[in-house]
Amino acid sequence: MSISVKRATLENLNEVSELFNSYRVFYKQDSDLKLAMSFITDRLKNKDSVIFYSHDANGNPLGFTQLYPMFSSVSAKSSWVLNDLYVSSSARRLGVGKKLMDTAKSFAIETNSKGIALETGEDNLNAQALYESLGYEKGVGVYNYFLSL
Repeated sequence: MSISVKRATLENLNEVSELFNSYRVFYKQDSDLKLAMSFITDRLKNKDSVIFYSHDANGNPLGFTQLYPMFSSVSAKSSWVLNDLYVSSSARRLGVGKKLMDTAKSFAIETNSKGIALETGEDNLNAQALYESLGYEKGVGVYNYFLSL
């Protein structure tokens, strides 16, 4: 299968929003394409994230990843948070996730970033295997905290 990856623009809103909606459903959220389109539109218009999406030779969307910028005061460099990675169920195990991850890495290198941070569930063994095969290291010695508002 021929897999291409492109940086998303508003011209790709429908394809990316459908993938994003499926991603949210995967994480047990109600399907809401209108919400997905609104969220992706805001991200692209405000330029507060970078989205790459993959498609096959016929233009069918296969998956996406979304990166958010962050900054390190200690290193005085920027980094990226790979917040979302999703591959449609019909395209899994075909190299789509790896291709998206490789594109994110190339983008981080091009933007002279310190690195890419991500997190995944303890039970998401497939994602963990992919990340570790690409050189990502599991963090130790820190606790993550979150304040719900």
